[in-house]
Amino acid sequence: MAIPIAQMARIGSYAIRQNMKGGRYPLVLMLEPLLRCNLACPGCGKIDYPDAILNRRLSYDQCMAAIDECGAPAVSIAGGEPLLHKDMPGIVEGYIARKKFVILCTNALLMKKKIDDYKPSSFFTWSIHLDGDQQMHDHAVDQSGTYDIAIEAIQMAKARGFRTQVNCTVFNNADPVRLAAFMDHMADLDVEVTISPGYAYERAADQEHFLNREKTKTLFRDMFSRGKIGGKKDGKAWKFTNSPLFLDFLAGNRSYECTPWSMPLRTVFGWQKPCYLVGEGYVDTFAELMEGTDWDDYGVGKYEKCANCMVHCGFEGTAAAEGLKRPLEFIKVGLKGVRTDGPMAPDIDLSRQRAASDVHLGHVEREMEKIRIEDPEGYRRATRAA
Repeated sequence: MAIPIAQMARIGSYAIRQNMKGGRYPLVLMLEPLLRCNLACPGCGKIDYPDAILNRRLSYDQCMAAIDECGAPAVSIAGGEPLLHKDMPGIVEGYIARKKFVILCTNALLMKKKIDDYKPSSFFTWSIHLDGDQQMHDHAVDQSGTYDIAIEAIQMAKARGFRTQVNCTVFNNADPVRLAAFMDHMADLDVEVTISPGYAYERAADQEHFLNREKTKTLFRDMFSRGKIGGKKDGKAWKFTNSPLFLDFLAGNRSYECTPWSMPLRTVFGWQKPCYLVGEGYVDTFAELMEGTDWDDYGVGKYEKCANCMVHCGFEGTAAAEGLKRPLEFIKVGLKGVRTDGPMAPDIDLSRQRAASDVHLGHVEREMEKIRIEDPEGYRRATRAA
């Protein structure tokens, strides 16, 4: 199910206008209206907070203000688990009323219960978390049965007329043969896949199964060699929401620097500096994020926490910018598929990157003090429960 032409035109025209103006601009607002989740995935770095913070929610008005501030044409709502937010149906409706393209990310555990709260729209997409086949996914989320629930949710959503896609995060224990078979199954279900290597969150429980850059490129080359992007092999057509140029980057054919401002994050802490993946500080407004972040301090080769990152939320913006500047290159890769042999592009030198700073505890302490002052009763309840 391809992105509607009207939406492609809206987002494309926005990007062209912004590109002509020059300067930095967002493509997708990343929104985390809560951090609470009903899973505890060992590779997640979003849920390691005290209950007082996990109990926080962005209000409807705060969510609308975020999109109004940054002006992005699309919003990806994640978390935590967004379906735990009681105001989520209204938040989605508010964005659709603003003609924003809404991607609602979910682990699908609550979809059967919550799906009647939503209506199909060309502006709305369910993005269902599915990290490979049954064994791969249930292992990644550390809970058996979640794969079957997600597959059932995909079929249910499609049967009801919803645009539906899959969000697949890949770790270093992924088998390219099984991952290719998973893509074949997604083709059978006629769903698009947003695929990306996982990011090594410093607070994630499992620190041993994240991909480094070399393994990422080798894995994706091997996987892509077993199918064809934009075409068919053995009767299967793999469909990605990712840009062909980003997929080409994953296979080591392009050397990109990230574009962290292309997908800025608004979370319960505020606007996160510098990007969705690395939390080095928080500010109250989008303008402060854009104007007050020293962007040259971050990125591969500049900062140790960025060294192995090849995640879509950092590099899709770079691929999109190249697609605008070199449309024939975009079309060529889209039609011919990703090159899976031959030399790889030179990688970025890491020898001069600055060392990582541990800032997590300071953020938690400041937020806990803020909660103590603004919501003393909620603070007491959460700390008593702990």
